[in-house]
Amino acid sequence: MNRTLQEFKDYLTYERRFSIHTISAYVGDIESFYTFLLKQNILDDKVTKYDIRLFMKDQIEALLDKKSLKRKIASLRHYYTFLESKNYVSENPFLLVVSPKAAQKLPRVLYEEEINLIFEANKRRTDLLKDRDQLILEFLFATGLRASEVVNMTLQSFNLNERFILVLGKGNKERMVPFTPHVQQLLKDYLNNQRKVLLSKRRSSQPTSALFLNAQGGKLTIQGLRYILLSIEKKTGEYLKLHPHLFRHSFATNLLDKGADLRVIQELLGHESLNTTQIYTHISEEKVLETYHTSHPRAKKK
Repeated sequence: MNRTLQEFKDYLTYERRFSIHTISAYVGDIESFYTFLLKQNILDDKVTKYDIRLFMKDQIEALLDKKSLKRKIASLRHYYTFLESKNYVSENPFLLVVSPKAAQKLPRVLYEEEINLIFEANKRRTDLLKDRDQLILEFLFATGLRASEVVNMTLQSFNLNERFILVLGKGNKERMVPFTPHVQQLLKDYLNNQRKVLLSKRRSSQPTSALFLNAQGGKLTIQGLRYILLSIEKKTGEYLKLHPHLFRHSFATNLLDKGADLRVIQELLGHESLNTTQIYTHISEEKVLETYHTSHPRAKKK
């Protein structure tokens, strides 16, 4: 990694406070551009819009999809803005280039019937971790939190009596998210029972305020959360391709289906732009059409 890229990485880490995953994506995008520049024998401060178009052509020929290329161009645009602010380049050539338009892929969601199916199936489990896993399932669907926000929940993050959580989301923006009376009861049971059992298995003598613990009593990680959802499928026999973001999409879509205002959903999800939340209106429209074509007697295929 060259000096300017390291400076940019430090800037994203300490000033912008981006996540490790986001920073890794930025660095990968920029390094692929430097590989291209090396092959073309072009210095990073001599790049023109024509060089960028050649880079885009090279990436498309390498079978990079338009969505990934769009992200690369956005990463490089940000990087060159940083270089310009440090006077390492005289101008940002990426401002002169239009990113490719990627077809918007609608996220998959679980509808109410599927949600109820996995909840009821998990309740029938008899193993030690059933209650923790049930709380995780219902908590994800009740709050729509990101995986990182869930695993970073602490005992100080929520008000159990008033039924709300204070979440520190992207860009260190704090928001308040309510939860249901049912989740409130599950939380009480978990705190009074299974969390104490999991703490007794903890190897470290240091106390932890993490809300969700793994089977060894340690703080749950994002990878651990994903593993739990996969294990729930195996233990229940209900395979719905569960992952944390699926519950976030399902949370938003179900709220919209029940008549919730889009700006309220934006606030609950912690989206900076309403355009990001707007995708859920398309999902709901798709469900309306699907329901029409499968239910209306004159629309059914013979």
